[in-house]
Amino acid sequence: MKEIIKTVCPKCGQEYSGHPSLSRVDNQTLVCPDCGTREALESMGLPDEEIEKIVATIHAQQVK
Repeated sequence: MKEIIKTVCPKCGQEYSGHPSLSRVDNQTLVCPDCGTREALESMGLPDEEIEKIVATIHAQQVK
């Protein structure tokens, strides 16, 4: 049985498991997938409200 390793995101402080994202801020720090998604969407100039809607949609699709 494979052990699930949990990590704490240095950006948001939330615990996560799975593959991290490489932060666009310094191209060195590993962050949680949500922070990686937020950074990518911020780089496109999307407003915070729209970014949060997109992240919530991703979470809703993962539950199914």
